[in-house]
Amino acid sequence: MAGDGQVTLGDTVIKTTARKIRRMHNDRILVGFAGATADSFALFSRLEAKLEQFHGNLNRAAVELAQEWRMDRALRHLEAVLLATDGRSTYLLSGTGDVIEPDDGTMAVGSGGAYALSAARALLRHTRLSAREVALESVRIASEICIFTNGDIIVEDLKPPKRARRRG
Repeated sequence: MAGDGQVTLGDTVIKTTARKIRRMHNDRILVGFAGATADSFALFSRLEAKLEQFHGNLNRAAVELAQEWRMDRALRHLEAVLLATDGRSTYLLSGTGDVIEPDDGTMAVGSGGAYALSAARALLRHTRLSAREVALESVRIASEICIFTNGDIIVEDLKPPKRARRRG
């Protein structure tokens, strides 16, 4: 998962080094956001609580959060979109109750999302780059096109847990 660092207020850049990706549930889930920063942090907290409640089951936590988001009066007005992955499944969560899993495992959100998604799909089809390299290059390409996306890119990935060695 990759994210740029730009935060804007209207047409003004407020911050260039924001971290739009968070690790959750013992670093086994990655969550990224687009939209209002404070709203995203509120949703991060809610998703973390759902992940704890459902013992790290991202599918169940995502569905429950989307239902709560859609039904709760205060949450309904939050302006943010989340992407969440556990390395097996990836979901887009929105305030309208959407829990969308892409056909090809590739998703993007935010102002430069369509550019990044297009670049990622082309790179996946026509190169042998790793997922990490595709994520980085896709956001880099988006930053060259979208004025609301910058080149201060952070990439996070879920590495498989190390297995304990057997002695004997």
